[in-house]
Amino acid sequence: MKNILLTGGIGFIGSHTLVELLNRGYQVAVVDNLVNASEITADRVREITGRDFRFYRADIRDRDAMEKIFAENAFDAVIHFAGLKAVGESCVKPLEYYDNNIYGTLVLLETMRAHNVKELIFSSSATVYGTPESLPLTETSKTGGTTNPYGTTKYEIEGILNDLYRADPTWNITLLRYFNPVGAHPSGRIGEDPKGIPNNLMPYVAQVASGKLQKIRVFGDDYPTPDGTGVRDYIHVVDLARGHIAAIEHLNDPGVHVYNLGTGIGYSVLDMIHAFEKACGKQLPYEICPRRPGDIAACYASAEKAERDLGWKAEYGITEMCRDQWNWQSKNPNGYEA
Repeated sequence: MKNILLTGGIGFIGSHTLVELLNRGYQVAVVDNLVNASEITADRVREITGRDFRFYRADIRDRDAMEKIFAENAFDAVIHFAGLKAVGESCVKPLEYYDNNIYGTLVLLETMRAHNVKELIFSSSATVYGTPESLPLTETSKTGGTTNPYGTTKYEIEGILNDLYRADPTWNITLLRYFNPVGAHPSGRIGEDPKGIPNNLMPYVAQVASGKLQKIRVFGDDYPTPDGTGVRDYIHVVDLARGHIAAIEHLNDPGVHVYNLGTGIGYSVLDMIHAFEKACGKQLPYEICPRRPGDIAACYASAEKAERDLGWKAEYGITEMCRDQWNWQSKNPNGYEA
């Protein structure tokens, strides 16, 4: 069975992928600097799976730390999540995003190359498509023209990985593009726990539902969409985690392979709010605010290629997304803090 390194493996998507890997018998080591994660998550993953894993608290930009991790383990492949991920924040702190996301990836790749580990799943983003020319997006849709530094870091990293393969065609690289992961593990033991006020819609909605925040801010109601609010492709985090597993299990041929992961259905901000109201059984207050810098009207993708090539398809819809998000929030109103 493969031995996997998970970068950013204590974060929201990383921890759910960790659960799926351990449940399938993989040997896993995790590196995470805990900038946007809690070490309590590691204990809860062990509790859910009944299995242990190696955890290194380190920054992937730290060459000495990365060298030590690779020297102590014989990795077959890497799943790379580690990175800063807030669209709005990236517009305010572009240098921090370029340093963390791009430089961190370069250190990772150089360490992989030094240890002859050439199988990589890169957790990219559908933001690489920029403003879409047509919907749904497919893997052959035009990329670039990104509208925020976060998206640009993902686009640039994809370019680096393509260049790396062209220079050394023994690399086996899969790029996974997706939009907004939501929901939580059905146990309610792990979920998204953003530090400070959440940047993403659903944790914000959940914190309003639990009384932690006063009201939801809807950024823009004048987009050319059915109800004027932004339309996005949401994906249940467990579906997304299983998509990464499917990619690991299909790392067969050298090359750069690209897959969209999603439901293929776009939901508006108001759609998500109303679905969450049904899940939590209460009406949620919201206010319309100006558009955020870097946001676009609508974005959703086709995941037909992933179903055809990887045998992966999203199993959960908007009802399950909101149910599991509320289950996590109601059981953990302050996240991982007691």
